[in-house]
Amino acid sequence: MKRINISSGAPWEAVVGYSRAVRVGNVVEVTGTVATDENGPVALGDAYGQTKFIIRKIETILKQTGASLSDVVRTRMFVTDISQWEAYGRAHGEFFGEILPCTTMVEVSKLISPEYMIEIEATAILQNG
Repeated sequence: MKRINISSGAPWEAVVGYSRAVRVGNVVEVTGTVATDENGPVALGDAYGQTKFIIRKIETILKQTGASLSDVVRTRMFVTDISQWEAYGRAHGEFFGEILPCTTMVEVSKLISPEYMIEIEATAILQNG
């Protein structure tokens, strides 16, 4: 099967040895994604805002592989404050409320930088891949 690696161009991809997303056949895996852009962390202190930003970022990455949010079958959310589950969940539901992928939300002690409240991974399976 053909393998397609998608890079964001971030310098740490080469250091750590990973791709932003990988497509093999009709399966796409998206690496853990945080709320950051070219200027650094976004939506500081805003669980809902960070979640929306990340899902939009994942949507852009999926398009580069030929997939879309409607192809997502699983998301994994790693959060630093589970008491804000409703804010994370509300944002997730705005994108996935009709798609209904499997999902997991787990509280972790911290992410790679203290500004990040949530990190999301996604798996997509293309129907006609």
